[in-house]
Amino acid sequence: MSLFDRGKRRDVRDAPEAVAPPAPYQPPAAREPVPEAIAERSRPVANAPTATKPSQATGVAGGNMANIGKSITLKGDLSGNEDLVIEGHVEGRVDLPSNMLTIGANGSCSAEVHAKTVVVVGKVTGNVSATERIEIQATGLVNGDVSAPRLVVAEGAVVNGSIEMGTKKTGAVAPAPAAGLGSLGEKKALP
Repeated sequence: MSLFDRGKRRDVRDAPEAVAPPAPYQPPAAREPVPEAIAERSRPVANAPTATKPSQATGVAGGNMANIGKSITLKGDLSGNEDLVIEGHVEGRVDLPSNMLTIGANGSCSAEVHAKTVVVVGKVTGNVSATERIEIQATGLVNGDVSAPRLVVAEGAVVNGSIEMGTKKTGAVAPAPAAGLGSLGEKKALP
């Protein structure tokens, strides 16, 4: 009995607006799957990972490398002490004697290039030298001389210039044989 009935009692079966029994429980409708990248960002992190420098830098922009973006043009000498990715245009000289230099797919260099390791994905006009390794990928183009102890040239890459491999010579000249002694393979008659 309700407060508004004022003492009148109706039978629930006779009432046209009878209340329906409660519906059985149904789970909520399934949501569309969330992409993994978004789900990963929305998860709480108990211990945030600490950034560590990889043992060998990669040619991926945004990592632990400095980056010259594709809209940047630099004229002059460029030197430094960290790995570098060039996606823009550099004219002049690039000198990174202890680090890795990557000329990205959009990058171009009209420069003399010297680094520990050089990876060419884009275009270089000028001589390229490395103390450790030069890698020219399939889309790479080098118009100039290449000098490094190790050289990797992918199928499809273009190198227009001379190639020098091996360790750099210090300029020492081989000693001449001493006077009176013949060369090593020469036989002399004894008196």
